[in-house]
Parts: sequence; C-alpha cells; structure tokens
Amino acid sequence: MKNKKSDDNKENNKLAIGLCLGLSFGLLFDNLALGLCLGVAFGCMPDFNGKGKK
Repeated sequence: MKNKKSDDNKENNKLAIGLCLGLSFGLLFDNLALGLCLGVAFGCMPDFNGKGKK
C-alpha cells in the first residue's frame, strides 16, 4: 500500500519536472506550445530504472 502511494508521488513529481522544463524550454526558444507538449511527453514517459523481469 505504501509503495503504491510512493509511486504515485514519483509520477506526479516527474510530471511537474517535465512541465517546468517544458515551460523553460518554451520561454527560451519562444515556442511555448512546443515546450509544454515536450514537458507533458517527458512527464508521461515510463520510468526505465531496471525493474524488468530477471
């Protein structure tokens, strides 16, 4: 139960980081829509940290 809550927090944090990076990218390159799209795409990507089958 605790692990599920921790995973949800990690996903929310990753989405927030992606949105912040996308927003800064959009402001830097003067294309806010593209930056936000990239931020959402980055935030929704799965976490590849080696949790696959062994």
